[in-house]
Amino acid sequence: MDVTTDAGAPWLVAGLGNPGGEYAANRHNVGFMVADLLAERMGARFKRHGKAQAQVVEGRIGPPGPANRRVILAKPMSFMNVSGGPVTVLRDFYKVPVGNIVAVHDELDIDYGVLRLKLGGGDNGHNGLKSITKSLGADYHRVRFGIGRPPGRMPVADFVLRDFSSAERKELDYFVDRAADAVEALVIEGLERAQSAYNS
Repeated sequence: MDVTTDAGAPWLVAGLGNPGGEYAANRHNVGFMVADLLAERMGARFKRHGKAQAQVVEGRIGPPGPANRRVILAKPMSFMNVSGGPVTVLRDFYKVPVGNIVAVHDELDIDYGVLRLKLGGGDNGHNGLKSITKSLGADYHRVRFGIGRPPGRMPVADFVLRDFSSAERKELDYFVDRAADAVEALVIEGLERAQSAYNS
Protein backbone atom coordinates (compact mmCIF):
# COMPACT_ATOMS: atom_id res chain seq x y z
CA MET A 1 0.00 0.00 0.00
CA ASP A 2 1.28 3.48 -0.86
CA VAL A 3 1.44 5.45 2.37
CA THR A 4 3.15 8.51 0.92
CA THR A 5 1.26 11.62 1.97
CA ASP A 6 -0.53 13.47 -0.81
CA ALA A 7 -0.09 17.24 -0.46
CA GLY A 8 -3.07 17.92 -2.72
CA ALA A 9 -5.50 15.64 -0.87
CA PRO A 10 -7.31 16.55 2.34
CA TRP A 11 -6.13 15.35 5.74
CA LEU A 12 -8.36 13.57 8.24
CA VAL A 13 -7.39 14.11 11.89
CA ALA A 14 -9.37 11.83 14.19
CA GLY A 15 -9.22 12.60 17.90
CA LEU A 16 -10.20 9.42 19.74
CA GLY A 17 -12.43 9.26 22.80
CA ASN A 18 -15.84 8.31 24.12
CA PRO A 19 -18.97 10.45 23.64
CA GLY A 20 -20.90 11.74 26.64
CA GLY A 21 -20.29 14.16 29.47
CA GLU A 22 -19.32 11.44 31.93
CA TYR A 23 -16.26 10.62 29.81
CA ALA A 24 -15.26 14.16 28.81
CA ALA A 25 -12.37 14.61 31.27
CA ASN A 26 -11.12 10.99 31.20
CA ARG A 27 -7.55 10.17 30.24
CA HIS A 28 -8.98 8.08 27.38
CA ASN A 29 -10.53 11.25 25.92
CA VAL A 30 -7.38 13.28 25.41
CA GLY A 31 -7.79 12.82 21.63
CA PHE A 32 -11.11 14.68 21.84
CA MET A 33 -9.41 17.44 23.87
CA VAL A 34 -6.75 17.94 21.18
CA ALA A 35 -9.39 17.92 18.41
CA ASP A 36 -11.46 20.51 20.30
CA LEU A 37 -8.45 22.82 20.58
CA LEU A 38 -7.63 22.44 16.88
CA ALA A 39 -11.23 23.32 16.02
CA GLU A 40 -11.02 26.36 18.29
CA ARG A 41 -7.87 27.48 16.47
CA MET A 42 -9.74 27.16 13.17
CA GLY A 43 -12.56 29.26 14.57
CA ALA A 44 -15.05 26.47 13.88
CA ARG A 45 -17.45 24.26 15.82
CA PHE A 46 -18.01 20.55 15.49
CA LYS A 47 -21.18 19.51 13.68
CA ARG A 48 -22.74 16.11 13.24
CA HIS A 49 -21.77 14.49 9.95
CA GLY A 50 -24.66 13.32 7.79
CA LYS A 51 -23.23 9.93 6.86
CA ALA A 52 -20.72 9.03 9.60
CA GLN A 53 -21.34 8.52 13.29
CA ALA A 54 -19.01 11.41 14.04
CA GLN A 55 -18.77 15.11 14.66
CA VAL A 56 -16.63 16.98 12.14
CA VAL A 57 -15.06 20.34 11.40
CA GLU A 58 -13.83 21.23 7.92
CA GLY A 59 -11.16 23.90 7.64
CA ARG A 60 -7.59 24.69 6.74
CA ILE A 61 -4.28 24.53 8.61
CA GLY A 62 -1.13 26.43 7.73
CA PRO A 63 -0.08 29.73 6.23
CA PRO A 64 -1.47 30.93 2.89
CA GLY A 65 0.29 29.33 -0.04
CA PRO A 66 1.62 25.85 -0.82
CA ALA A 67 1.86 24.80 2.85
CA ASN A 68 -1.85 25.41 3.44
CA ARG A 69 -3.73 22.15 3.95
CA ARG A 70 -7.39 21.22 3.85
CA VAL A 71 -8.20 19.34 7.06
CA ILE A 72 -11.20 17.45 8.36
CA LEU A 73 -11.19 17.16 12.15
CA ALA A 74 -13.28 14.30 13.48
CA LYS A 75 -14.49 12.98 16.80
CA PRO A 76 -16.02 9.51 16.31
CA MET A 77 -19.24 9.26 18.33
CA SER A 78 -19.35 5.46 18.21
CA PHE A 79 -17.38 4.80 21.42
CA MET A 80 -13.67 4.12 21.38
CA ASN A 81 -13.78 0.37 20.65
CA VAL A 82 -15.52 0.86 17.29
CA SER A 83 -13.80 4.05 16.09
CA GLY A 84 -12.83 2.36 12.82
CA GLY A 85 -16.35 2.53 11.37
CA PRO A 86 -16.78 6.32 11.46
CA VAL A 87 -13.16 6.93 10.40
CA THR A 88 -13.62 4.65 7.37
CA VAL A 89 -16.86 6.38 6.34
CA LEU A 90 -15.15 9.78 6.57
CA ARG A 91 -12.12 8.49 4.65
CA ASP A 92 -14.41 7.38 1.82
CA PHE A 93 -16.63 10.49 1.93
CA TYR A 94 -13.76 12.98 1.76
CA LYS A 95 -11.51 10.76 -0.40
CA VAL A 96 -8.60 10.88 2.04
CA PRO A 97 -5.58 8.64 1.32
CA VAL A 98 -4.58 6.48 4.30
CA GLY A 99 -1.23 8.30 4.45
CA ASN A 100 -3.14 11.53 5.20
CA ILE A 101 -5.01 10.11 8.21
CA VAL A 102 -3.89 11.00 11.75
CA ALA A 103 -5.22 9.34 14.92
CA VAL A 104 -4.67 11.34 18.12
CA HIS A 105 -4.87 9.05 21.15
CA ASP A 106 -3.81 8.33 24.72
CA GLU A 107 -0.78 6.06 25.21
CA LEU A 108 -0.14 4.05 28.38
CA ASP A 109 3.50 3.18 27.68
CA ILE A 110 4.66 6.81 27.52
CA ASP A 111 5.09 9.10 30.52
CA TYR A 112 2.39 11.68 31.13
CA GLY A 113 2.51 14.57 28.67
CA VAL A 114 5.24 13.10 26.46
CA LEU A 115 4.44 12.96 22.74
CA ARG A 116 5.45 10.44 20.11
CA LEU A 117 4.55 10.83 16.44
CA LYS A 118 4.82 7.89 14.09
CA LEU A 119 3.49 6.26 10.94
CA GLY A 120 2.13 2.73 11.16
CA GLY A 121 2.93 0.13 13.80
CA GLY A 122 0.89 -1.96 16.21
CA ASP A 123 -2.03 -0.94 18.40
CA ASN A 124 -0.30 -1.71 21.74
CA GLY A 125 -3.61 -2.93 23.15
CA HIS A 126 -5.41 0.37 22.38
CA ASN A 127 -8.91 -0.60 21.26
CA GLY A 128 -9.49 2.56 19.23
CA LEU A 129 -6.38 1.90 17.17
CA LYS A 130 -7.25 -1.78 16.91
CA SER A 131 -10.62 -0.86 15.38
CA ILE A 132 -9.11 1.65 12.92
CA THR A 133 -6.37 -0.77 11.87
CA LYS A 134 -8.92 -3.52 11.30
CA SER A 135 -10.80 -1.17 8.93
CA LEU A 136 -7.95 0.66 7.21
CA GLY A 137 -4.73 -1.27 7.79
CA ALA A 138 -1.94 0.05 10.00
CA ASP A 139 -0.37 2.64 7.68
CA TYR A 140 -1.85 5.83 9.14
CA HIS A 141 -0.16 8.44 11.32
CA ARG A 142 -0.48 8.47 15.10
CA VAL A 143 0.05 11.29 17.57
CA ARG A 144 0.51 9.41 20.84
CA PHE A 145 -0.17 11.41 24.01
CA GLY A 146 1.45 9.81 27.04
CA ILE A 147 -0.75 9.17 30.07
CA GLY A 148 1.63 6.81 31.92
CA ARG A 149 0.82 3.49 33.57
CA PRO A 150 -1.82 2.95 36.28
CA PRO A 151 -0.58 3.11 39.86
CA GLY A 152 -0.20 -0.09 41.86
CA ARG A 153 -2.54 -2.83 40.73
CA MET A 154 -5.25 -0.58 39.31
CA PRO A 155 -6.74 -2.22 36.19
CA VAL A 156 -5.90 -0.43 32.96
CA ALA A 157 -9.58 -0.06 32.04
CA ASP A 158 -10.27 1.78 35.31
CA PHE A 159 -7.23 4.02 34.88
CA VAL A 160 -8.00 5.21 31.33
CA LEU A 161 -11.66 5.86 32.19
CA ARG A 162 -10.78 8.08 35.16
CA ASP A 163 -10.28 11.82 34.98
CA PHE A 164 -6.79 13.23 35.05
CA SER A 165 -5.58 13.75 38.63
CA SER A 166 -5.48 17.23 40.15
CA ALA A 167 -1.68 17.25 39.77
CA GLU A 168 -1.94 16.23 36.10
CA ARG A 169 -4.62 18.85 35.40
CA LYS A 170 -2.17 21.63 36.33
CA GLU A 171 -0.19 20.84 33.18
CA LEU A 172 -2.92 19.35 30.99
CA ASP A 173 -3.72 22.54 29.03
CA TYR A 174 -0.04 22.98 28.18
CA PHE A 175 0.33 19.37 27.01
CA VAL A 176 -2.89 19.47 24.95
CA ASP A 177 -1.70 22.72 23.36
CA ARG A 178 1.64 21.10 22.49
CA ALA A 179 -0.12 18.06 21.00
CA ALA A 180 -2.24 20.35 18.82
CA ASP A 181 0.97 22.08 17.68
CA ALA A 182 2.40 18.65 16.83
CA VAL A 183 -0.63 17.74 14.70
CA GLU A 184 -0.31 21.02 12.80
CA ALA A 185 3.41 20.45 12.26
CA LEU A 186 2.77 16.92 10.99
CA VAL A 187 0.17 18.10 8.49
CA ILE A 188 2.12 21.15 7.28
CA GLU A 189 5.76 20.07 7.49
CA GLY A 190 5.64 16.27 7.33
CA LEU A 191 6.44 13.48 9.77
CA GLU A 192 10.23 13.79 10.01
CA ARG A 193 10.27 17.47 10.87
CA ALA A 194 7.37 17.08 13.29
CA GLN A 195 9.12 14.16 15.00
CA SER A 196 12.32 16.21 15.35
CA ALA A 197 10.40 19.01 17.03
CA TYR A 198 7.95 17.07 19.22
CA ASN A 199 9.20 13.53 19.92
CA SER A 200 10.64 14.20 23.36
